[in-house]
Amino acid sequence: MTRLSRSEFLGLGAAFAGGTAATASGLQALAQTPAPAAAPGTHADLIVVNARVYTVDTAQPRAEAFAVRDGRFLAVGSSADIRNLAGPRTRVIDAEGMTVTPGFIDTHCHVSGVDELYSVNSNVRRVRELQAALKEKADRTPHGQWVEGVMFDDTKLDVPLTRRELDEVTRDHPVVVRHRGGHTSFYNSKAFELAGVTKDTPDPDHGRFFRDPVSNEHNGRVAELARNVFAKVGVRETFTPEQQRDRGRSGMRHISELLTAAGLTTVHDAGANRDRIVAYQDARTNGELRHRAAYLVRGADTFAGFKAAGIHYGFGDEWLRVAGVKFAADGSASERTMRMSTPYVGTDDYGILTMTQQEIDDAVEDAWRHNFRVAIHANGDVTIDMVLKAYERVQQRWPRPDPRNRIEHCSLVNPDLLKRIKAAGVIPTPFWTYAHYHGEKWKEYGPERMNWMFAHKSFLESGIPVPGASDYGPGPFEPLMALQSMVTRKDFDGNVWGPRQRVTVDEALLIGTLHGAYALHEEHVKGTITAGKYADFVMLAKDPHEVNPDEIKSITVARTVVGGRTMYPKGEV
Repeated sequence: MTRLSRSEFLGLGAAFAGGTAATASGLQALAQTPAPAAAPGTHADLIVVNARVYTVDTAQPRAEAFAVRDGRFLAVGSSADIRNLAGPRTRVIDAEGMTVTPGFIDTHCHVSGVDELYSVNSNVRRVRELQAALKEKADRTPHGQWVEGVMFDDTKLDVPLTRRELDEVTRDHPVVVRHRGGHTSFYNSKAFELAGVTKDTPDPDHGRFFRDPVSNEHNGRVAELARNVFAKVGVRETFTPEQQRDRGRSGMRHISELLTAAGLTTVHDAGANRDRIVAYQDARTNGELRHRAAYLVRGADTFAGFKAAGIHYGFGDEWLRVAGVKFAADGSASERTMRMSTPYVGTDDYGILTMTQQEIDDAVEDAWRHNFRVAIHANGDVTIDMVLKAYERVQQRWPRPDPRNRIEHCSLVNPDLLKRIKAAGVIPTPFWTYAHYHGEKWKEYGPERMNWMFAHKSFLESGIPVPGASDYGPGPFEPLMALQSMVTRKDFDGNVWGPRQRVTVDEALLIGTLHGAYALHEEHVKGTITAGKYADFVMLAKDPHEVNPDEIKSITVARTVVGGRTMYPKGEV
């Protein structure tokens, strides 16, 4: 397997632009071709026997065993037949009746790990815990420098968080606590002072300063592009280029270990800038990248470099590939800022758009004409309609076969939108852990609207190969929680949200495996346990078909294998 140097992979230099003969289309065609069947007498590198294998392959849905050679499945069948492929150096794993599925694929995940390692973990349940953690950080932070918290969830805290609680932490440092949803942040008074935001400051386009309903003072919560003003002020911790690379590599190593421990073998990074891409390459070079990664390019400078070098969708190899370019057109489902045609329950708030129709049209046209597949964050039905108009426009003017442009999240749909998504060959990536994990938020949408949100069943019924997507950190990435969420639609308290969108366990497995591969034109090389495909699989201690559906998320991942190599447990072979 040929490895690309960083300069080749990033393609940000003129030398690379003129010096490579590889093309994305050529690499894509290579990736879609399964390996030929093994010749008679060939011995396997690895065989797994006595397993309960769910292949997700309609030609052979169930099996007992399979063999692996050179990182690909060699044969699938009975334990007796597969044992015939064992040679003197073949490793034999007796699964002892455990369940094996194809490796899970998460098609929308924010893969970094840096924030989790270096910022204040704000994923707590009591405001006093949050204040204590922030104060501990403030006490060892130089005077006046930003104190930053991450992974906060407002509806899981015991009391509402406002700038008053953050002012109790410190008035000497600006403080920001970022919601895990990624679209709102909470600031203290020092931050507002540095940013020059007063009671009289109006909301900017595509953003909002939330206010106390009685005093009309800012309450500390700020959404969408209104946060930009805070990013331009104050002093933040700085790092040398070497430190930045070390942090990126450490974060990538950390998150890759967590992802594979959960059973994920391929993850689509939903917004990679240059530093993130360097972190991937560093982790891979040092043997620390455990999962296959495809990334959506994000950031004007990074995207400009790719366009200048002529690198586009599909470029890369079986471990690192370009999945497209990412834009964001509205707010968040979990933070209740997505743009809808009807208001949130009990309010006159319809949510926030972060792009106009013209801006969406221009972004899509530019990406399309540079041979990029496009992925646009659009949660609400209003925004989904806008994105579909842009996709329909470029396909009509510059037709392209099987484009598979994406709508990230695609949360709230209706019958008309489903027809248009199907007709345009668009891939929706709805949240697959949200119904369960964020249940306390759905009362602000109402039960009828929830029957059209995260609409996995409706997508399947419409013939749309919907994949699985966590949106981590906004949502947990554990695929077994995702299976439970899609099958039961129950939250932690047992409330059911959108029962008509429930799917079967088999449908949930299809969503989390083969459909994930389809989202990147990789259904010919991954997503099922089939001879010739990459040997990516997961061993589970229990069968999700046979446990109480409310306990699927508690099933233990016993082993995760990528390309025939055990990536979890760490240290196995």
